Order: sequence, then structure tokens, then C-alpha cells
Amino acid sequence: MYDEDELMLLDVEVELASPLDRLEPITAESEEPKPNPEAMLALLEHTEPQQRMLASRAFCDIEDARATPHLIQLLTDTCPLVRVSAAYGIGHNPSPDAVQALIDQLNRDWNGYVRKGIVCALGNCRDRRCLAPLADALRTDISAVRLWAASALARMAEVGYEAVVGAIPPLIEALVKDDVSAVRSNCAWAIGQLCRELPSNVVYATALDALIQAFAEDKDLGVREDAKAAILGVGDPRGLQLIETLEKEGWFY
Repeated sequence: MYDEDELMLLDVEVELASPLDRLEPITAESEEPKPNPEAMLALLEHTEPQQRMLASRAFCDIEDARATPHLIQLLTDTCPLVRVSAAYGIGHNPSPDAVQALIDQLNRDWNGYVRKGIVCALGNCRDRRCLAPLADALRTDISAVRLWAASALARMAEVGYEAVVGAIPPLIEALVKDDVSAVRSNCAWAIGQLCRELPSNVVYATALDALIQAFAEDKDLGVREDAKAAILGVGDPRGLQLIETLEKEGWFY
């Protein structure tokens, strides 16, 4: 388990954003062309960390499978900004070949910003192997990583039924127990996404009950509203009826 105090720079109030998130884009949105793939591929092996970082970031805008082996190698770079840039680059160029390297680095990286980028990339990989490390991150990591692990678990909807079933329990646990309201909100959203892929069975009923409980009982209004939105998105008649009843009674206001 990681210590919430391990990185004092991380701030839950700003969603523990990476310094990378605040850097200017390589090109303006209206500017063409995008970064030259050949030039960026060469810079991935540059001796200067700044150049490796910029090249890795460029592959958030460029889809090129040739970058994947280099980005995988950069996950273990000595510079944290290079590692987080490589993680985001892989997230925009997901590959089955990158999954194990992402998992290995998630398990050993001391930097919360990097782990945040890795869980985002794991979600985008849409691979069954990502389920266990994402669930573990949701249970044990710092707030920023838990926040994005919840969102990443929603991608299990694109993996298959067994992955959906496996993702539901850790999301319910965090929805009920996590101390950070933003994490609980992301869990509510993710559960709603996964419920859409489930048949009407015991797993579905348990997930819906968790959303209803959050809607009726969570101490945070934002979480209650997100749970309500998830229930509405699922469109379950029982959930819709309960929302209508509780709202008429002014239950949670």
C-alpha cells in the first residue's frame, strides 16, 4: 500500500494532475501538420531527458505502432516526466505488447504521477490482464491513482463479461468505503457503464443496489448526483422508481 503522504506535491483538490498535464501541447489544435513521426521516433532515443519527454508526449497526438517498443523501454527511464510521458503515449497507442511492462512498472514506480499515467494506459489497453492491477490500485494506491483506476475499470466493458464481473466488486467496495468523494463519484460512473453490459442477474442487481445506496445515503451531494446519473443511464425500472420516490420525499436534500 502506498502512503498518501509519499508525494506532498499531489493535491486531491486539483485531481492530483501531473505536471505533464499543465505543459503546452506540442502543436496548437488548429495547427497542421502534427509532429513528424520520423523525427519523434528518433528523439525517443535522445540522450537528453527533455527531448525524450517531448517525443513521448508527441505520441499522444500520433498513432504509430513503431513507437511502442521505445515507449515501453522509456517506462523505466530515470526521469519521472519521461516515464509518465511514455505511459500517456502508450495509452494513445495501446498494444497487448505493452500490458505486462505497464503492470510491472505500476508495481514498482515510486512516483504517483507516473502510476496515474500507467493506470490510464492500462484502461486504454482493454486487456483482461489489466483487471487485477487496476483493482489493486483502486484498493491500495494514493487518491490520484484510485481516481483514475476507477475510470479505467469501466473499460472492462469492452473486454468481456468475465472482466465486467471481476471489475464490479472492487468498484462497489470503493464506492462504499473510499474516503475521497471524487473517487466514489468515479466508481459510481464506472459501475453505471459496466451495468449496461450485464444481463439482469445477481451481479447486476448487486451493482444497482450499490448505486441506489450511494444515491440515498452518501454524505456528498456530488456523489449522490453521480450515482443518480448512473442509475438513469442504466435505465433500470426499479432504480428509476426509487429515484422518483426519494425525490418526492426530499430524502437526500
